[in-house]
Amino acid sequence: MTASTQAAQNGSEWLAGAGLRPTRQRLTLATLLVGDGQHRHVTAESLFAAVSESGESVSLATVYNTLRTFCDAGLMQEVTVDGSKSYFDTNTHDHPHFFWEDDGKLTDAPSDQLVIAKLPDAPEGSEISTVDVVIKLRRK
Repeated sequence: MTASTQAAQNGSEWLAGAGLRPTRQRLTLATLLVGDGQHRHVTAESLFAAVSESGESVSLATVYNTLRTFCDAGLMQEVTVDGSKSYFDTNTHDHPHFFWEDDGKLTDAPSDQLVIAKLPDAPEGSEISTVDVVIKLRRK
């Protein structure tokens, strides 16, 4: 089996695991996101660029809509940095992130080094659903 065939199979299995129909566009994006078995942090724009570089044709609007579908299906999580930029992470386990301000990249931070001792009480009638930790870094 060639690497590209294996990547497409990985993408197809990823979609099937969430019960998503493997349309051409979904399969193209899934293959780029998880085809090599590695986790990715992408923006819609960076994924759109990767699709273009691969020679496939998917509109930017389709990339945005498909990323939203992947998040809704539990395949990805959205990480918002300072309210202006969204990144999409294929690692859906709870973990902190480093945001590198100098080059606009998001990377995983070591979970075993993060300790959250206490969270504030949720307001009446609500509950905490998740806690996102984004640590912003800049080079010295």
